[in-house]
Amino acid sequence: MAETTKVVAKKRDRAGKGGARSSRREGLIPAVIYGDKQAPVMIAVEPKSIEREMHKEGFFNHLIKIDVEGTSIDVLPRDLQTDPVTDKPLHLDFLRVGPESIISVQVPVHFKNEAGSPGIKRGGVLNIVLHEITVRTKPTTIPEYFEVDLTGLEIGHSIHLSALNVPEGVRVVAREKDATVASIAAPTVVRETQADPGAPTAEGAATAPGAAPAAGGAAPAAAAGGKAPAPAKK
Repeated sequence: MAETTKVVAKKRDRAGKGGARSSRREGLIPAVIYGDKQAPVMIAVEPKSIEREMHKEGFFNHLIKIDVEGTSIDVLPRDLQTDPVTDKPLHLDFLRVGPESIISVQVPVHFKNEAGSPGIKRGGVLNIVLHEITVRTKPTTIPEYFEVDLTGLEIGHSIHLSALNVPEGVRVVAREKDATVASIAAPTVVRETQADPGAPTAEGAATAPGAAPAAGGAAPAAAAGGKAPAPAKK
């Protein structure tokens, strides 16, 4: 479980686009907190307290504690809108969570010890099927990531969901019961097609003994040791 991020915010007086624009003019990020069977709260977030977290892995599965004018609210990021040109955050949606809430989140998968895999050493390729794993759990037990050890894996070996170390209280959600997370695939080798060394080249074929002369061309010279044919008399 990652360390909880603390964010500072204040309430917004107005909802809608007008209120959002007003917050941006003040240098704040408009946002909304919803869920947990409570009324939505319109807020404006201090950028410095959250912008660094937005670009970190697993931003949407990290628990955040928002201080709204002295009131602390536990939330999870659910949506982030950014400017298509500047990439600056334009709006945030937060899901309010309680200590007993059960939520679905995407947990990233990390792979370690590639150097310890004989298959990769021999040119095999790590083929990642699932970069993230969906789980259902309480906010306080969300794994920061799942770790897969590649030590000893040969070409053709696969890692399945059953190989993951899933903490107590966390349930993996997948369409297949024991889906493949990753595998060590055989290397793809591109072989160049080489010409048959015994086949005559175009030049060799044109000068081969007994070959007919090209139209309008001269007859081939005699074989080594012979005489060239005399020119015809006029």
